[in-house]
This record gives sequence, C-alpha cells and structure tokens, in this order.
Amino acid sequence: MSKIRAIAIDDEPIALEVISRFCNRLGGIELSVFSDPDKGFEAIVATRPDLVFLDIEMNDVSGLQIAQKMPKDIGFIFTTAYAEYALAGFNLDAFDFLHKPFSYDRFVSAVEKSVRRLEYTRLADVKKTIVVRQEYANVPIRISEILYMEAMGNYTKIYLTDGEMILARNSLKWFCDRFDAHIFIRIHKSLMVASDKIKCYNRQSVKLINDKTLPVGRSYSHFITSR
Repeated sequence: MSKIRAIAIDDEPIALEVISRFCNRLGGIELSVFSDPDKGFEAIVATRPDLVFLDIEMNDVSGLQIAQKMPKDIGFIFTTAYAEYALAGFNLDAFDFLHKPFSYDRFVSAVEKSVRRLEYTRLADVKKTIVVRQEYANVPIRISEILYMEAMGNYTKIYLTDGEMILARNSLKWFCDRFDAHIFIRIHKSLMVASDKIKCYNRQSVKLINDKTLPVGRSYSHFITSR
C-alpha cells in the first residue's frame, strides 16, 4: 500500500522517540506524535490516519477509552508496559499489542501485520459501491468516500472526501431508500450526511471531518441527536 499515515499517543516522551525512530528506520510511515491524549484524539478525528500507536496507561485517560471512541475504520496498535491489558486490547480488535520495551523487529512485525489488515479491509471496501446516473453514464461511487449529499431538484450533488463533487441524476429520496439510516443521516430536507464523517454536532448544525458545517433542519434534529 502507499505511505501509511500514523499517529502515536503516549504521555512518555521517550516512548514517542522510540516509535518515531523505528518509523523512520522502517520508512513509508508519515507519523505525528502527541503526548497529550486529548489533542491526539482530536487529530485522529480530524485527519483520519490509517494507523494509531496507542499507549494504554496514561496519566489522565486510558488508551482503552480512546480506542472505544475511535472511528471504526482506523486501525490501532496498543503499546504498553502492562501485559495484563493484552486481553482487553484484543477484545477491542486491536491490530497488535506491543509490550514495552519492544524491539525493532517486533515493531516491524506489528506494522506488517497491520498493513495486511488495512489492505484486506480496503479491498473489501472497494466492493461497497453504489452506481448512480451522471449525464448519460452509470458511475460507481465508493460509499465510504461520500461525505454528504445535497438535493437539487430531482438531482443530487454528492460531495466526496477527496473534494470532488458528482452531480447524480437521482433524487435524494432515491438515496434515502437505499442507505441504512444509521449510515447516512438525513439532517435537512435537502441534506444527508455520512454518520462516520461527522466531527461534532448539535441540534442546529453538523461539522464534518473536513470542517464543513451544515445546517440541521428543525424537523430533522431528532435524527442527529439520537444517533
């Protein structure tokens, strides 16, 4: 796969130095490090990395709690000095568990295992597409790449994560009839958003992972607040 975008969260600077050094040695990993767990989690939500190296026992928060809140499509490796957390880590579907102090070879093994899982997941994800009408052609779109959709009469503007917009000759109702209400949420008579692309929300508005803010219609607020 192409370069891995990764985040490491650990309140011990030495641990972050080790992970940084190992990533540089292995190559192919674009790493950002955070000693503050809250800032690290904000970066995870905002940038959607491929992989997270996550300490478990930190001063103010447990890495287990962070893992439970992370978007489901992001892989993570637990890094901790406490072996007793291994079972809890695997119950959360961690890609691997690195027991500190871990060697470079063990680190490489964990990353390679993670890459295999990421590639398998992405291969399966390619199959999850929807075919729409664009002008006089049928166009397949990966569902996971849809940020939100906006009605325009009997047409729908589909905004993708890469910034592209596709004008489909299908109504917003057509999409509503085909998508699970928990995967795409109707927030307005003319707007539907991907639930896993929501950064934050309230009864009046929704902010997406690209910081785009969309209004919530009064009669649709219960859909977003009950998610």
